[in-house]
Amino acid sequence: MDTQRTQDDPVKVQQEGSPTGAVKTAFCCVAGVLIPGLGHALLGKWLRAAVFFVGISIMIFLGLQLHGKLIGPEFGDIFSTLKFIAEAGAGLFYWIAWLGGSGAGDPTAYSYDYANLFLYVAGLLNMLVVVDVFDISLGRKQ
Repeated sequence: MDTQRTQDDPVKVQQEGSPTGAVKTAFCCVAGVLIPGLGHALLGKWLRAAVFFVGISIMIFLGLQLHGKLIGPEFGDIFSTLKFIAEAGAGLFYWIAWLGGSGAGDPTAYSYDYANLFLYVAGLLNMLVVVDVFDISLGRKQ
């Protein structure tokens, strides 16, 4: 750990090693997994939270409106598994849509491939957003 950081910000140094800091980090990360942007909101990063929530929401909405297919928890082959993991990374947006029967997909639609990419990227982006929450919560990033 950097000595300059210790002198400048003793509060963060105490939080990083404490159990309450670990619980806060875990809580913010789980919240971010469930609802995109919520982890940032809990950390007080309101603009980032709004941008991530709106961006990922729009990507899921466009993917479903353009006739994309939501892959269910199928573990038959590696590609189905990876597609499921990528889409499920969007958190509750994925589960609500999948359990509600949305995302049946129409392979004959011209927009089908693009729609699927929107769905994959939304989930993968949310995974990166959670990594950002983790770094901010630990004090590695502002």
